[in-house]
Amino acid sequence: MKLKRLPEDFQVEELPLVSGGERGRYILYRLTKSGLGTLEAIEAITRRWNLAGRQVSYGGLKDRHARTTQYLTILDGPQRTLRETSFELVPSGRVERPYGPDQFRGNRFAVTLRDLSPDQAGKAERAVAELPRDGLPNYFDDQRFGSVGFSGGFIAQAWLTGAYERALKLALAEPNPSDRPGTKAEKAVIGEFWGQWPEAKARLERSHARSIVTYLVDHPLDFRGAFARVRRELRSLYFSAFQSHIWNLILGRWIEQTTRPEQRIAIDFKVATLPIHRGLDTAQAELLANTRIPLPSSRNAIPDGPLGTIIGDVLGEIGLAREALRVKYLKDVFFSKGQRPALFFAEHLSHEAADDDLQRGRRKLTLRFELPKGAYATLVVKRVTEAAA
Repeated sequence: MKLKRLPEDFQVEELPLVSGGERGRYILYRLTKSGLGTLEAIEAITRRWNLAGRQVSYGGLKDRHARTTQYLTILDGPQRTLRETSFELVPSGRVERPYGPDQFRGNRFAVTLRDLSPDQAGKAERAVAELPRDGLPNYFDDQRFGSVGFSGGFIAQAWLTGAYERALKLALAEPNPSDRPGTKAEKAVIGEFWGQWPEAKARLERSHARSIVTYLVDHPLDFRGAFARVRRELRSLYFSAFQSHIWNLILGRWIEQTTRPEQRIAIDFKVATLPIHRGLDTAQAELLANTRIPLPSSRNAIPDGPLGTIIGDVLGEIGLAREALRVKYLKDVFFSKGQRPALFFAEHLSHEAADDDLQRGRRKLTLRFELPKGAYATLVVKRVTEAAA
């Protein structure tokens, strides 16, 4: 049994709250893509149209492995369509302010699970039927941790502990499963000639990483200053990833404390093994559905009671105090403030089982549902496929 990560088998459509009109300096566009992440697509757009990155605003990051539709605005952008091999950008009108996370309500998904035996298909359908009752843990899924390389080290964790050289090396030279060939070669050069900055520079093509190496040629030990020259959107991703990892650990511990062993399935995520619950009692379901867990940040107070104890324990186990969750020396990067629900629920959930047209004698299951922004459809897939295993 497997999920074919093909565009026709994993489709995502952003559900915007705004529509384009005839006024405003911001052009609203509909971006449809496959094989590219959001940041990669935006980089291609700005390069093709010779735009400054600050002109482009978007609501969320979408997976490169799916066929996705989302929206973005470009300040004084061209009112024409841009078509490339992996994406299409179509103008949809004008708006008076940039498009952002507050301007969409969620995402609509169509996901097809393939290569199921009849028994697996039946188990998967029963798991789908349990979702409206139990919901799902609102974990940040593996897509959030694309910046974590093969070593498993978090760039932000190194920065918070004062290991500035390690933070920079993880950012510039750590191999990553998602690296494109050019990035892979670039990282290999930087890693091989780490500390030998003139030699590294001579072997690199012009790129953002090479500009940082150029800075190190003149300031060979200023790792803090070099890291500050990494693109802000990348540094923000590094710190968001670590904050999300801590939050996941807290939620996982809360689920373990709230449920019985037979009500949990341990799932291997990219950076941790975490429990997914099932078969909740009424009281358990109510408690988890009403839980809001603060995002780890020095700006968020730790709540009293059992949840506060768990937060303190998790921070202690990774060697950090709440006060350490403050990003020093980087004025444009910070840990987000606020809370996140412990559970999410798939809305308008439906499913359809049929013969698999790609695998003779096997079954497929197509799921359709909507999720609030910030929730991951891949968690629905993990829950259903684990039940059918």
